[in-house]
Amino acid sequence: MKKSIFISILLCSTLYAGMLERQKHLADSLFAAGDYFNAVTEYSRLEYFDNRNDYTFIANFKIGLAYKYGSLLDNALKAFAKSLLKAGTDKEKITAKEEIVKINILRRDTDKAHQYLNELAKDINYSENDLSYWRGWTFMFQDKWDLAALEFGKIKIDHELKIFCESVNNDKYSVTLAQILSYILPGSGQFYTGNYLSGLMSLGWNVLCGYTTVNAFVEERVFDGLMVGNLLWLRFYRGNNQNAEKFAVQKNTEIVNQAYRYLKNSYKGLKP
Repeated sequence: MKKSIFISILLCSTLYAGMLERQKHLADSLFAAGDYFNAVTEYSRLEYFDNRNDYTFIANFKIGLAYKYGSLLDNALKAFAKSLLKAGTDKEKITAKEEIVKINILRRDTDKAHQYLNELAKDINYSENDLSYWRGWTFMFQDKWDLAALEFGKIKIDHELKIFCESVNNDKYSVTLAQILSYILPGSGQFYTGNYLSGLMSLGWNVLCGYTTVNAFVEERVFDGLMVGNLLWLRFYRGNNQNAEKFAVQKNTEIVNQAYRYLKNSYKGLKP
């Protein structure tokens, strides 16, 4: 009697394990074919029937990847967070955390990305090169290209992304310098950013208003001098400074967006 019960239990266990393995194979085949919507459904079904949690980590991890490839980043983050909770080995924990870092980079939640990278930094099993690599990507998405270059330089002194980040950082305009130049000489901030017509107009208007104001005081037309000086000259002078700042920010935005396009379309290395 006991022997038959044991055999029955063993048979049921074998059938159960076989059912789960077939379910996983089905989900994996859909995932490999790029059918991420149905893959999520089948991985969810796998997790539901997995009473012993043998497949819980991998099911949620693959669900996270499917959502990520489908550009549903919030859903992907939730799935990776669940896979982290269900991770049974150090390797699984590291893998889940790294994917969470990548998702947060893509979501531009760089504070969260740094938070998980700090946790990974304390793990002796995590590669220092991998840590610097993903820190570099996080800094790039923070528009901190100089710090990104330092991180990639820790991996290799002539790392492709180090050279790239240095180039982007050197190409960017200094907003502060553009403002200072425009304070010293109206129009020079615009010249600095390559907006020559705007620079000439700012210089011309400020020279004209300045001449008119000074001439009014020389001819003892105090009221005219105050009106021109306060209403026109200061207006053009302040507008000149604001334009210099605006043009520098616009130029930097163009440079950074071009850099992101290169990373997305042309860079062949690992990406978030």
